[in-house]
Amino acid sequence: MKVIGIIPARYASSRFPGKPLVDIGGKSMIQRVYEQVKNTSCLHEVIVATDDDRIAEHVKSFAGNVIMTASSHQSGTDRCAEVIAKVSGFDIVINIQGDEPFINPLQIELLASCFDKEETQIATLVKKIHTEDELFNVNIPKVVRNIAGQAIYFSRQTIPYLRGIEQKNWLSKHSYFKHIGIYGYRTDVLKELTQLPISILEETEALEQLRWIEHGYTIQTAETEHETIAVDTQEDLERIIQTYFTS
Repeated sequence: MKVIGIIPARYASSRFPGKPLVDIGGKSMIQRVYEQVKNTSCLHEVIVATDDDRIAEHVKSFAGNVIMTASSHQSGTDRCAEVIAKVSGFDIVINIQGDEPFINPLQIELLASCFDKEETQIATLVKKIHTEDELFNVNIPKVVRNIAGQAIYFSRQTIPYLRGIEQKNWLSKHSYFKHIGIYGYRTDVLKELTQLPISILEETEALEQLRWIEHGYTIQTAETEHETIAVDTQEDLERIIQTYFTS
């Protein structure tokens, strides 16, 4: 089983333009992501997928692999699909967020291990929620799984609803999980996903994985203990620099 890791990277972010090239402790964010991912033993290749010449040239400057993709893509999934159409010989694609400069390589290996099951079409990670701030934060998608560990539904709302129990006691009565936004796909499945029309559930929650579920695809999950720290805003950047580079 040959596995490729693809890191989609856009320059034109509405909240943080130029984010992949921002300096984090002497290296750009995209370089830090790339180097973290290269430490993963399960990947046979790592490629940055971008539509921006500045990012492409920078990746080449630290001897990274990069492929130019169309600027019209609406998601990282679409960008990954274009890359996999240009390369061959890979069975599994891991879609790695380009704004998590300290992603733990063990998370990628855990995700890839989901494909040891032949029936796995798509895989992603979840992490147990421990605080009410996370539990009731609509910016943190939650996931409900079946007994086989497959995702039944993702929502920005807190699910499931515990009837007859005060919300302050929900965490003590039930195990809740948040979604960690890294995906793996079988190559043939990835190609199919990009042909699917946008679904009602996806439009409602603004979560693309609901499109796949609504069209009958299964998403296997694995539980990680590692936290991810994404950089979406300038405030996130300052926080991550303080966390990793301030003694």
